[in-house]
Amino acid sequence: MNERGIFSKLNNWIIYILLTSAVAAVVFASVILIDYLRKEEIKRIELFATTIKYQQNEIIEDPMTLDLILQINLSNNTIPIIITDKNRKPLGIDFQRNIPEPILNDPQKMQGLINKMASSYRPIELQMPDGNNQYVYYTNSDLLNNLRYSPYILGALILAYIFFSFWFLRTIKKTDEGYVWAGLAKETAHQIGTPLSSMIGWIEILRMENENSAGVKEIENDINRLKTISERFSKIGSVPELNDLNINETIQQNYDYLKSRISKKVSFMLVLPKEQILIPHSRILLSWVIENIVKNAVDAMKGQGRLEIELYEKNKNIVIDFKDSGSGMTRSQAAKAFKAGYSTKKRGWGLGLSLAKRVIKEYHRGDIKIAQTEIGSGTTFRISMRNS
Repeated sequence: MNERGIFSKLNNWIIYILLTSAVAAVVFASVILIDYLRKEEIKRIELFATTIKYQQNEIIEDPMTLDLILQINLSNNTIPIIITDKNRKPLGIDFQRNIPEPILNDPQKMQGLINKMASSYRPIELQMPDGNNQYVYYTNSDLLNNLRYSPYILGALILAYIFFSFWFLRTIKKTDEGYVWAGLAKETAHQIGTPLSSMIGWIEILRMENENSAGVKEIENDINRLKTISERFSKIGSVPELNDLNINETIQQNYDYLKSRISKKVSFMLVLPKEQILIPHSRILLSWVIENIVKNAVDAMKGQGRLEIELYEKNKNIVIDFKDSGSGMTRSQAAKAFKAGYSTKKRGWGLGLSLAKRVIKEYHRGDIKIAQTEIGSGTTFRISMRNS
């Protein structure tokens, strides 16, 4: 148990640290990448503008220099560029780069694009000897435009990660609490086992003195019940073994035991079908659920009233109804009845029905719910399990 707890917690924290590192790395890398690409594009634009200015101001005869300028001009195949005069009038097709054809052929769209470029970046001024300065307008490439959505994506990722962290830490806390309760339960089972062994020995001595004593038989029944309780505690945290057992017999055994131990003012009845029903279940765990519901019903009736357990088949399901004539519940109370820690009793821990739901839903693949309740008219708890 301890090794399992340590390794589970260790694995959880390793996953959490890895995911945190991954998120931080993605955010950091994305910010650096966007900033780097933006700066590189601006550098390329400035280089392009410089070559244009140099080309127009100087008479270049060196073939290598001409080839270099040509290579620089041709290297820009992503950044949209338009060179205009001081009135923002395009100078011609040779002074434009990477402009979509529909815009090239539409002067109005071309002017709109120039205005948009001017609002994004300050144009680069090319000073000419004749005073007719030219202006290089540019904007982001398609790649950089697509990357502009990355802050929103990163924001969504960080938000999702915050929610994940909240859920993860809550899960860790619940897991730790589960290990604590499971460990406590197993230790309790161990502590109960020692005096229980002594009681079994004393029962054997009493039986030798008076074998047919009714008192001895009742004490023996109680000791057997304590053994069952001890087994329940010892199995907490372990996956129970489900066997094909006669559920009629399981319910009958619990009914017989509980009938002599609840108030005589409670009319306690059991309705079973004539045919036997075999269904995979853990007799120990299902007995605990039955006992828990019955005791809750008796408490709700304040020790007097009517309580009926009925077993029947419906739509290929095995159904067990517990009908009491107790005080009933409000809609709010019924909604919270199976929540851990909720109890209407002053001394209640609020764990009984929560654990009962876990036993039925997680281990027996069934369902447990409040089928009917009304203030002053009682409550019906219903367990349903698939009859496979």
